[in-house]
Amino acid sequence: MTSINTPDENFIIRHATKDDSQLILDFITSLAIYEHMEDQVVATIASIEKTLFELKQAEVIIGEAKGIPVAFALFYPNYSTFLGQANLFLEDLYVLETHRGKGYGKYMLAALAKIAHDRGCKRLDWWCLDWNTPSIEFYKKMGADHLEAWTIFRLQHGNIPKLASLLEKK
Repeated sequence: MTSINTPDENFIIRHATKDDSQLILDFITSLAIYEHMEDQVVATIASIEKTLFELKQAEVIIGEAKGIPVAFALFYPNYSTFLGQANLFLEDLYVLETHRGKGYGKYMLAALAKIAHDRGCKRLDWWCLDWNTPSIEFYKKMGADHLEAWTIFRLQHGNIPKLASLLEKK
């Protein structure tokens, strides 16, 4: 199992394994509750095992304080046509509320930056809810640019097959 050392000898970051599937689902659920979106979680242990550990569609790192999991981050490659290369997209970064303010979020983001750097990425991108002022301020403090000129769009639910059906012969 690969670990990433931090300056805090009591906090280590490791890559998740299939045995962490329940833990990952627990972190996802905790994050969804924090974001007032718990009704949107449909992930299951089976879907996590399949997508993360069989299909390898994304990766997870776990932050542990004295051996207790207190943080997680899920990320995957994305591609910049302007740069002509793959980079990393951070889907979720979450530190349990009882462990915030200890520098763990900073270490998790630094670990992601190290992974991106080691893989030759030039960018690490993510989204943040506009009401989440503490996270926005944290990200700015870590040196992130707030791309205010961009607007996020999403095609979801029944609209994906509806749009895809435009290609069907009639």
